Amino acid sequence: MIDTITILGGQGRADIPEAVRRIDLRMGDVVSIVGPTGSGKTTLINDIELFAQGDTPTGRTILVDGVTPPAAYREDPAHNPIALITQHTNFLSDLPVDVFLRTHAGIRASDPLHVADLVGETLDFANQLTGEPIDRASRMTELSGGQTRALLIADATVICDTPIVLLDEVENAGINRARALELLRQRRKIFVFVTHDPRIALLSDFRIVMRNGGITQVIRTESAERAFGVTVARLDDLLCRLRETIRLGGQLTEEDFKGAGLAGFAGEGIL
Repeated sequence: MIDTITILGGQGRADIPEAVRRIDLRMGDVVSIVGPTGSGKTTLINDIELFAQGDTPTGRTILVDGVTPPAAYREDPAHNPIALITQHTNFLSDLPVDVFLRTHAGIRASDPLHVADLVGETLDFANQLTGEPIDRASRMTELSGGQTRALLIADATVICDTPIVLLDEVENAGINRARALELLRQRRKIFVFVTHDPRIALLSDFRIVMRNGGITQVIRTESAERAFGVTVARLDDLLCRLRETIRLGGQLTEEDFKGAGLAGFAGEGIL
C-alpha cells in the first residue's frame, strides 16, 4: 500500500532550477496544479504518471514512500498505481457501457461475485457527476465528453481502485466539479487536479504553482481562503444554473440572480 508520493524538483525552461525542491503528496490529499497556459502543468502530471527518474526533460524524480518505485510500476500497466484522465480522452471501443464495465470489473475484481456490485457502484458514481445520466445500454463511443470523463473518473476510483488519480482540466468536461470533489474525498487516495478553476483550487488541501515550466511555490489552503471559497462556490453555482437554463432553452430573468445577491445588476451590463 502506497502512503506517499514525493516530487523532487528538477528544472524549468532555460534550465533554471525549480524554486521548490521537494513536495510530498500523502494519501487523502487533494492537490491542485495551477498556472498560466503553457506553464508546465500537464508536464508535471506526466512526470508523476511516468515515475520520472531524472530521465524526462524536466529532470524531476518521483519517489514512492521515499524510495525509487518498482520497475513494474513503469513497465506493467497491470501494476501501475496511477490513473491519468486527460481532457482529450475518447473511447475507441464501441461496446455497450455495461459490457465494458463488467469486462473491466471481471479482470480487476478479486471475487467474481462482486462484479455486478462494482458495475452498479461505478455507474452510480458517474451519474452523480454528469447532467445527462449514462444509460448502461449506450455504446461507449456515443457518450458525450462530460459522460466520458465522468465514467473514466468513476472507473478509476471504483473498479481500478488506483491509489493515485491525476485529472487534467476536468472543469472543461461538463461534470459536476463540486460533487466530484465531495465523492473523491470519501476515498483515501491522492487526487491531483490540473485546473484553472478557483473552486477546485480552494477546495484542495494545497496548490502547486507553475510558471515557465517550473514549480515556483506551494500554497496551502488556509481558513481565510476556505471562507472565500464559500462565495466562489455560490457564484459558481449561479453560473451553472444560468448555463443549464440556457442549455434547456429557457430565458434569464431578474429572479435568476436574486439567490446570489446580484439582483439589480443583471440588467446593467455588469454580468
